[in-house]
Amino acid sequence: MAAYFSLILVLVTVVSGIIWLIDVVFFAPKRRENLLAAEANSAQLSADAIDKIIREPVLVETAHAIFPVIAFVMILRSFIYEPFQIPSGSMMPTLLVGDFILVEKFSYGLRDPVWRSKLVETGEPERGDVFVFKYPENPKLDYIKRVVGLPGDKIFYRNKQLMIQEACDSQTDCPGAHVIEHTEISRGEFSQNGTPLIRLSEQLGDVQHDILLNPSRPDFRQHFYPQAGLPAGEFVVPQGMYFAMGDNRDNSTDSRFWGFVPEENLVGKAVAIWISFEFDRKPSDMLPTWIPTGVRFDRVGGIH
Repeated sequence: MAAYFSLILVLVTVVSGIIWLIDVVFFAPKRRENLLAAEANSAQLSADAIDKIIREPVLVETAHAIFPVIAFVMILRSFIYEPFQIPSGSMMPTLLVGDFILVEKFSYGLRDPVWRSKLVETGEPERGDVFVFKYPENPKLDYIKRVVGLPGDKIFYRNKQLMIQEACDSQTDCPGAHVIEHTEISRGEFSQNGTPLIRLSEQLGDVQHDILLNPSRPDFRQHFYPQAGLPAGEFVVPQGMYFAMGDNRDNSTDSRFWGFVPEENLVGKAVAIWISFEFDRKPSDMLPTWIPTGVRFDRVGGIH
């Protein structure tokens, strides 16, 4: 249902707007004429009689009421900000399950909400951005990851160490690959299947953020996306595409495994957490598990 929400929103807006417009152009003037004729034939009309003559049909009244609201929501959601809920832990510790975020829709170009054709060019993803995109293998799904590789970059991921050779137009004076250094922050703040995770600080472009590594898991290089002419763990980002990774490096299905994010799949830049709920209920609890157990007010704010 969520995959078709934009289409439903557009259809409701268009249909309600057309109904309202047809009434304004054709039927509202006739009701006013009927009122003038009734007033000419009667010394004084009661309020009920006037209301009966000029009252809009139920369908028109409904369209009149919902069109401004639904049109505002459509414009806001399609071109300015769209809310999303984080459903998994692939972006921990940056984003947690239960975070509700705002995605800036105009960061990477304004697109129509149905066919997603770019209408206005406003910018491109930058290294380190947290961005939402249509999953290339199933565009009905929205994914959220971090931009690691830009078009033309060469990405190396070996033994959980990330290296980037940035795109270069020169044939003779291009920089080599540089290691993305880590600084350990803590161990055990987060865990996976009983294994304490290592929290590290990392810098991508101008963005400093934290990642998680699971010391008990391999890097699964044998399952990496195979690119012709390159060994496992090396990727050259094609033009018009991006390389995305989750901050929870050992618990994220991302570009390492399914390839690159096409520019036309971009949805927007994640910019803020507007509310965050805890969901710690057990199936045996009296209340349903989807009812929050608390609000994490300390998580409200910008995303880095």
